[in-house]
Amino acid sequence: MQLQNMKESLNHNFSVPMHLGGHRLDLALQQMFPEHSRSRLQAWIKEGLVTLNGEAASAKTKVWGGERVAINPPVNMQENAFKPEDIPLDIVYEDDALLVINKPAGLVVHPAAGNWTGTLLNALLFHLPSLSEIPRCGIVHRLDKDTSGLLVVAKTLEAQTSLVRQLQARTVKREYRAIVWGQIWRNGKIDQPIGRHPHARTKMAVTRTGKPAVTHYEVL
Repeated sequence: MQLQNMKESLNHNFSVPMHLGGHRLDLALQQMFPEHSRSRLQAWIKEGLVTLNGEAASAKTKVWGGERVAINPPVNMQENAFKPEDIPLDIVYEDDALLVINKPAGLVVHPAAGNWTGTLLNALLFHLPSLSEIPRCGIVHRLDKDTSGLLVVAKTLEAQTSLVRQLQARTVKREYRAIVWGQIWRNGKIDQPIGRHPHARTKMAVTRTGKPAVTHYEVL
């Protein structure tokens, strides 16, 4: 995915990952760019701002992996959203396929409304410019702005595809430590769907239209 900063628009040019083969175009884009709502992506497709192999497409068009997609959204956002920025990264592991980064609290992972610069994505593009060729610059999961912890970043398309599949299959285990308000006397489980907050779009919340989410918690 090439992220080019232009005067009139932010262009996203990339190849559709093979693991998204068989998906509708709008659903594939939603998985690759979750910072944009599905309705916004559908609107861009309808307005002809999204092309598939150089031609206009509909939201219902199926992709099979490997197609070239270009997104040219109008700029109602900061022009610096996808520019490299010299932001220090705490890299705890790195090999030819991936990075593991210790994200500090206060650092936003991906540019979005209210935080178009100073994000982890901007830092990654400075550290490793080749990540511009990977969907979402190799970011396969995220942590909230005020949450610290380890983030895995793919350095190759093959690694990105593998990591996404593992996350979808729930074969990756993630553990968090949290300070909570009140008293919790025993271990338990929270099984509630999580999606975007219906009113505060920059937040996540338990909602009937959210995705299944299970959290097992243990009192330390």
